[in-house]
Amino acid sequence: VQLQAFGGGLVQAGGSLGLSCAASGRTFSSYNMGWFRQAPGKEREFVAAVSRSGGMTYYADSVNGRFTISRDNAKNTVYLQMNSLKLDDTATYYCAAATGPRWGSDYAYIKSSYAYWGQGTQVTVSS
Repeated sequence: VQLQAFGGGLVQAGGSLGLSCAASGRTFSSYNMGWFRQAPGKEREFVAAVSRSGGMTYYADSVNGRFTISRDNAKNTVYLQMNSLKLDDTATYYCAAATGPRWGSDYAYIKSSYAYWGQGTQVTVSS
């Protein structure tokens, strides 16, 4: 599967931005999906994840209550709505697809659970 992220840009602190990730192929609904981010000089970290049906979502503590992940299986797209953005949210954001059988709260946060990664989109939050 190929993933392509869209929607990054420059936004002021306190503002909002929405990211999209379009997936190729006809089996999108069989993938659990996640968003990760990586700031310069830092490890790539988990942001949010959503189950195949969209019924279960997981968030990093740092974004919980501010970010919302969702998906539209008919459009092969996963979204990340980011509100109340902070300077610390500045990073390259990556979408990823998990195809393995293990999922849930123990696995959604782990990079190795995801087999496919998009190219990343830059989000810069300014003061």
